[in-house]
Order: sequence, then C-alpha cells, then structure tokens
Amino acid sequence: MIRPVLEVVVTGPGDAAGAHEGGADRLEVVADIEQDGLTPDVATVRDLRAATDLPLRVMLRANDGFATSGSELTRLQGAARAMLAAGADGFVLGFLAPNLDLDTEAILALVEQLNGLPWTLHRAIDHALDHDRAWQQARRLPGLDTVLTAGSPRGVAVGLDALCARAAADPRLAGLVMAGGGLAPEHVPWLARAGVRKFHLGRPVRPGGSYKAYVDAALVRSWRTLVDDAVAAAL
Repeated sequence: MIRPVLEVVVTGPGDAAGAHEGGADRLEVVADIEQDGLTPDVATVRDLRAATDLPLRVMLRANDGFATSGSELTRLQGAARAMLAAGADGFVLGFLAPNLDLDTEAILALVEQLNGLPWTLHRAIDHALDHDRAWQQARRLPGLDTVLTAGSPRGVAVGLDALCARAAADPRLAGLVMAGGGLAPEHVPWLARAGVRKFHLGRPVRPGGSYKAYVDAALVRSWRTLVDDAVAAAL
C-alpha cells in the first residue's frame, strides 16, 4: 500500500520536531496563519531546513484574498527564487481572476519561477465561482501535483459530500486532492473511501487548536494512525 500523505502546517522551526516525531510526511510553511497563510520569511525556511529533512512546501501568497496585482506578483516571483535558495522543496499558491475563474496567467507566471518543483494549488479553488470549470483549469497546469481543498469555502464540514463525490467520480482527480480546511476525524473514513490519499492539518495538531502552541507529536501521531487505518480499510 502506498502511504497516505499527511501534511502539517508550520510557522517556524519550533513546529518541526512535533511534526517529524508524530509521523508527518511534509510541511506547509506559512506566516500569518490567522489570514489562512501568507509567504513566510526566507529566514524561517532556512531555519526549518536546518531543523528537519521533511519536504517543505512554502506558501506564496501576499494578501488575505486570492487576487494579485502585477507588482505583488513580481515580489512573489522574487520570493520564490529566494525560497528555492533557502531549501524549499515545493510551493503552495493560487489566484482568482476578477470573474472568479482561476487566474491561470498569474499562476503560470509564478510557476515559471519554481525551477520545475512540484506545487500545491491552495484553497483559492474553493472560492471559484464555477468549481467544475476551476478543476478543469487546474488539471492543465504544469507541475501541479496537489490541490488543497475543503470542497466548499466554508470548510470540509460543509463541502464533504461534494468533495467525496468529485473524488469518487475521477481517480485521477482524487490523486490530486488534499483534504483540508476544518478537517475533523469523522471526515477521514469518508474521504478515504472516495479515494482521497492526502490530508492537511493545522489547528488539530496543536494543543487546544491554538496556533500559539507548537505542533504536538502525540496529536500528529493520532492523526497518522487514523489516516493510515482509514485508507487501509478503504482498499
């Protein structure tokens, strides 16, 4: 059995030990988590790279929405190059156009700077006006290997049925899905049965669900067991 992917959100090197000891497969590196994650400092990525050998996927997002401007995109392109030099293994990004389609022009302009590394399309896709169209656009994007989605802008609790239906209908699409955004333990078996094999955690692996607390190894381990068991049972 291919091991399911468990990705943990981190904001600095203090989170690395808990994620690693608990059995995480990779880390999503962000700043300003209360704004759903913005681009971190280069020093944070460098310090994390020194603290862990887990793959680091670095957020490229400069504001708390999903739109970008020419000058902001230029800054993000520079940030991508700096993160590569600091040890990033992949990236997380995504933009919406004014009509709420994926802004593929902006996305491609940034992807060109990633040196061929894999990247995650983040939850911008949940905020698209037409989800079917957004998924069609996403599947044509080069280098994309993961789509972080809750199935709804309001989180997995609302989007679970739609997300499971979409994944179950298309195994290739299911292979892209990383479920996250209010993910709860009771969601995991349903997602696993639908073919989802990637899971994304932020608050649930921190004591009290607080981003003021470091990632806790025991909490990560409990999710590791849950995800592994659910996927094994679904096969």
